[in-house]
Amino acid sequence: MPPPIHPSGSPIRIILLASVLKPLDDTRMYGKFAGTLTARPHTTVHVAGRHAAPPPTPANLHLHTLLDGTRLSWARLGAQRRYWQLLQRLRPDLVIVHAPELLPLTLLWQWLGANRRLLYDIRENYALNVSTQRVYGGFTRRWLAAGLRWVETQAARRAAGLILAEESYAQELPFLDALPANRVVVLENKYQPAPDEVTRTQPRPLPAAHEPLRLLYSGTVSELNGIHHALQLAEELHHRRPGRVLLTVIGFCQQPVVLQTLHQLQQTNPPWLRLLVQGGTPVAHSAIVAEIQQSHVGLLLYQPHPSSERCRPTKLFEYLAHGLPMLVPTNPLWETYIRRYGAGLVVDLHSIPEAAAALLAVTELQSPAKPIFYPLGIPDEAFWASEGIKLGRLLDSIE
Repeated sequence: MPPPIHPSGSPIRIILLASVLKPLDDTRMYGKFAGTLTARPHTTVHVAGRHAAPPPTPANLHLHTLLDGTRLSWARLGAQRRYWQLLQRLRPDLVIVHAPELLPLTLLWQWLGANRRLLYDIRENYALNVSTQRVYGGFTRRWLAAGLRWVETQAARRAAGLILAEESYAQELPFLDALPANRVVVLENKYQPAPDEVTRTQPRPLPAAHEPLRLLYSGTVSELNGIHHALQLAEELHHRRPGRVLLTVIGFCQQPVVLQTLHQLQQTNPPWLRLLVQGGTPVAHSAIVAEIQQSHVGLLLYQPHPSSERCRPTKLFEYLAHGLPMLVPTNPLWETYIRRYGAGLVVDLHSIPEAAAALLAVTELQSPAKPIFYPLGIPDEAFWASEGIKLGRLLDSIE
C-alpha cells in the first residue's frame, strides 16, 4: 500500500527526532516516539541527540550524535552546527523537536522550504522551571525565561501540532490559548518496555521481616527530587533494622554540591547505601530498569515545588508498570494512582521517623496469600501503548 499523501503532494517518509541534551537512547525520544514511528509503513526515522552507547535499532531507524560532551562544554555550541547540517542532508518531511534550544534553527529550516512540517514535544514547562528553580541569577533567569517563552510561542504558531508531556501544561502555557484543540495532544511519559523485556504480570512482593528491604531512588538526583529525604529515610530504617536495609541511588546528578555530598557520604561506607550516580553523562535506562526489577520499594519523595507539583513523574509510571510499591508525599495527582491501584503509601516528608515506621508496619503485614500492594495486579494504564496510538493519530491528521 502506498504511503498516505499530504494535500501538498508530499508524503511523510522521513522523520527526524532531535534534542541536544537527551541521549540517543532517551526513553521518550528513542524508546517511545521512535519505537512507535518506525512501525509506520514506508517511514524512515532518524534520532539525533547526545552520544550514548548505540542501542539495537531496526533497519529503518538511524542515530546521529549532536553532542559528545557535558552540558556545559564548548561542544554544545557545535551541536547547533551539526543539527543544521543534518537538516540539510536528510531533508526530512517532518521534524519532531524535543528541546527548545533547537527551535530557532528548525523554524529557519521550515521558513526556507516548502512542505516542511514541525511538531514540538513540550517535555517541561521550561520558562516556569527557569523562573522558579533558581539555577541562574536574577537577571539571567528573567532573560532566559522570557526568551524561552518567545521562541516557544513562535513555534506554536508555525507547528503542525504540539505535544504535551503533562496534562497540566494545557493550563500553564499561555501560547496554547489561541490554538485549535486538534493541534494539541497530551502524550504522558508512560512506560514502554524494551523490545526484549519480559514484563511482570504480578507485583513484586515485599520481603519478610527478617530479609533485607531494598529501597530505590532512580532518575534525576537532586535536592528538589528528594535525594536528601531518601537518605534520611534509609538511615532511619537502618537504625530500626540494622543490616537489613539497602538504598540504591542510581541516576544522573547535575548539581555539583549534591554530587559532592553523595561522594563524601560514600567514603564513610554506610552499610545501608549503594551509589550508582554519574555526574557527567546520563545513566543507561536499562541499568535503571534492572534496579527496579530487583527492588522492593521505590521512593518518589519530591519536595513541593511549582515546577513539579502538577506533573506525573516518569518514574511513577515506571514503578507502576513493574508493580513496585512506592512512597510518595502528599500530592493529589500522585495519590490518585496510589489509592486507585493500592500502589504504595502516602507519607509526610516532615516526619521521616513516622514514614519509616509506616513502611515497616506494612512489611510485617505482607504475605503471599494477601498482598498489601497492587491487589488487582499491574495496571494497563501505566504503559505507553495508549499514548502510541494517539501519536499515530496525530501524524495521520497532518498527512
